[in-house]
Amino acid sequence: MTRSDGHQRDVNTAAGPIGWPEGVTAAACLTFDLDAEAAVLSTDISSVDRMSPMSHQSYGPLVGVPRILDMLQRHDLKATFFVPGYTAHRYPATVRSVAEAGHEVAHHSYFHENTTGMDARTEADMLDLGIKALQEVAGVTPVGYRAPMWELNYHTPRLLEERGFLYDSSLMDADHPYRLAVDERPQAGSIVQVPVSWGLDDWEQYAFLPGLIGSGVIESPAKALQMWTWELEAMHRLGACFVLTCHPFLSGRPSRAEALERLIERMKELPGLWITTVAEVARHTASLDLAPRTCPQPRIPEQAYWVPRRP
Repeated sequence: MTRSDGHQRDVNTAAGPIGWPEGVTAAACLTFDLDAEAAVLSTDISSVDRMSPMSHQSYGPLVGVPRILDMLQRHDLKATFFVPGYTAHRYPATVRSVAEAGHEVAHHSYFHENTTGMDARTEADMLDLGIKALQEVAGVTPVGYRAPMWELNYHTPRLLEERGFLYDSSLMDADHPYRLAVDERPQAGSIVQVPVSWGLDDWEQYAFLPGLIGSGVIESPAKALQMWTWELEAMHRLGACFVLTCHPFLSGRPSRAEALERLIERMKELPGLWITTVAEVARHTASLDLAPRTCPQPRIPEQAYWVPRRP
């Protein structure tokens, strides 16, 4: 595509490897989306009257988070918890315990809203309410954001930059962190992008509530451990950034937590692997002299009149 300054922007160049701090060859981030009830209620608000599905979700803040915090303490590791504002309001003691243990508390919407197609004004209000909730409950102003279901709108990066966010962790077009231009203008500002992937999400392995979420196939922790270990080792060889996404109501269950601990043990065996928060990876990336990249919206040539257009 052509930029407004007349120069071509190459959309075919992937984000390349970055230089890590001295002694570091790759990075790994353990991240936990503390969705609790919001992940189900945003799918079907009538579930608010269903006690059993709500108990399934409350397992995360009540049981999963304490178990995960104990595990992280045993291994002397810091993680990133992406927290919807509604979860902070409903479980303030749990969210404060995360912050008090020294972990990063990052933004994950207010109500785990499906933001697909959400207009910029509504999304801005959602971001602001989520920020306010984390400030009120945990005394934290988040520097990082993860969109519910990793669904960014093309206006979302600009909204994040306007609110002083350092990074987002929702896109999937790279193995390495990079600077993301907030829009396609040549003078646009940027934030850091720390990419994710569906293969490194426990939702795809474990999530199931009849009629609400998941495919109905609940995988073995052994399978998840094998998948994640292979990806960890491959990304370590590439000098990349491994970002695992877990949900305390899923990976906080006993056998799954044991699988996660085995993965952590493997992480600690890999030479030069920096196990840290997403914010620390983003701060390091921001310190580098990287040219911002875009993730430009596809544009369909008018000559291809037969291709369907959006409403």
